[in-house]
Amino acid sequence: MSMVLTDREQRFNELFERLIDAMTENDRTDKKRIEDILGDIAAILRLSKAMTRLCRNKHEEDMGGGERLCSYDLHEEDEVLVYAHRLELSMMSYGTIELYMKRGSEPFDDFEKGKAVLVSKTLLTFLCRNRMKNVIRELALFDDSGFKNNRSFTNYIMETSARGDLGGRAAVHYNLRHFSLVNRQIGRDAGDTVLHRHFIGLEKLIGGRGIVTRLGGDNFLAICGKEQLDDVIAYLSETKVVYNDDGDSVFITTSTGVFVFPDVFVIKDPGEVLNNVIIAAKAAQNGGKEHVVFFSDRLIEGREKAMTVQQRFPQALANGEFQVYYQPKVNVFTGKIVGAEALCRWIRDGQVVPPIDFIPMLEETNDICKLDMYMLGCVCADIKRWLSEGRDAVRISVNLSRKNMMNADLLERIMAIINESGIPHELIEIELTETTTDVEFKDLKRVVGGLQQQGVCATVDDFGIGYSSLNLIKAIPWNVLKIDRSFLPTEGDSSSFVMFRHVVSMAMELGLQCIAEGVETTEQREMLKDSGCTTAQGFLYDRPLPKEEFEKRMEAKKYSI
Repeated sequence: MSMVLTDREQRFNELFERLIDAMTENDRTDKKRIEDILGDIAAILRLSKAMTRLCRNKHEEDMGGGERLCSYDLHEEDEVLVYAHRLELSMMSYGTIELYMKRGSEPFDDFEKGKAVLVSKTLLTFLCRNRMKNVIRELALFDDSGFKNNRSFTNYIMETSARGDLGGRAAVHYNLRHFSLVNRQIGRDAGDTVLHRHFIGLEKLIGGRGIVTRLGGDNFLAICGKEQLDDVIAYLSETKVVYNDDGDSVFITTSTGVFVFPDVFVIKDPGEVLNNVIIAAKAAQNGGKEHVVFFSDRLIEGREKAMTVQQRFPQALANGEFQVYYQPKVNVFTGKIVGAEALCRWIRDGQVVPPIDFIPMLEETNDICKLDMYMLGCVCADIKRWLSEGRDAVRISVNLSRKNMMNADLLERIMAIINESGIPHELIEIELTETTTDVEFKDLKRVVGGLQQQGVCATVDDFGIGYSSLNLIKAIPWNVLKIDRSFLPTEGDSSSFVMFRHVVSMAMELGLQCIAEGVETTEQREMLKDSGCTTAQGFLYDRPLPKEEFEKRMEAKKYSI
């Protein structure tokens, strides 16, 4: 037997079918359309207000918090709750819906109550499902700290390219310089605030012309308009970031790589853009004073050269192509050789490969650590042979790349190589560059302290060009302070001489041996004498020498003064 529907039932069924269609469209959900349909349904059910609330957790629900979504409201002054429904999701949240009628209204009839329950459950399920979709989207496009991630960057450039709007923009990769030191100075929580505020500041600067994303750690990617690039570079070169309500601040600088898209540019592979901008960024990180580098074909050639070096390294190491050269350290008052620095030279096909042509490439990988340990082993073997031959061996310093600081067993590895050779510990000196301030400070302090306990000298190299020189020598128990050549006074430069003299005086008062590198003239030697710096290293005495040549210098024992 067929049932004849009332006008009210027919109208509800029509509206409910439209509601389902609006909620299940494949295209972007039309929020206003859904709200309009819900308003018409609420009128049929004589509701004065329908309120939904989504909470991320039970605590937020108990505290009356969460996101409130008013789907329908006639703004009646006196209302009464007539129905409530709660939905618990296993993954993310809790949802509730509350239906109100004007006080004094006739109670729900069976039709109204049944349809109210049906619409409430349908609406709440839809809202919670959409919320889960948003959560999944956030997991895919944002990292754990809330920064847009690499997937966001890829999606953006692909969508922008599809619109034909990528030309005339620029891709930027930047790394926050010395940020671990910032964390040490102000604390990690304040450091996180700096990280976010610096990120937000760049987002505001770029606005709708691009995007800012995080690759990981303190490495970021951005897209901006070409017309914004000067302002973006200025911001990244140095920006003051306030990190608390008291107005305390730090200055943030970056190493920045830039790839400017041609005016007409259609992307095929987002990895191409990422590769170009990262190549430029690495050049900026390794480029000394050049902290902003634009991508060019020359960088591609350099990248290919680096890959060739890295590819050849294992076989070259096995073949003994890396050899130790020694540059003497000399007492400026007596001319006596008091030590030497071990320097690596790559002899390939009878030609000497300059360090600049392979050291930076190996520092991009852990190969530099393998080379450092190989060189230490060669130096220990030379010292052992010199002692067995009855020579008066001098202390030899060996440079270690800061990459080694990532190795928790570094101290043990150093001592194992030295102990295996059987040489006296005091004949080895380990040089660590001052720029190691951007690695974990406690690791550096632990290694230097451990070396001292084993009777191995530790030197802070290139003093004066790093980020926090005074803090570094105050906190870590060095034996030797090696002053960078840029600090050496020149004839007639009285201010430089005053600075140099005070650095030497400070080192001596701290109980540190002081050595100046890059000494090239007799005038500089006399200035060292006047300052009280007893030891020099530089071309005035000798360039780095092959082992056989250095052994001849050791036999002579001294230079003329």
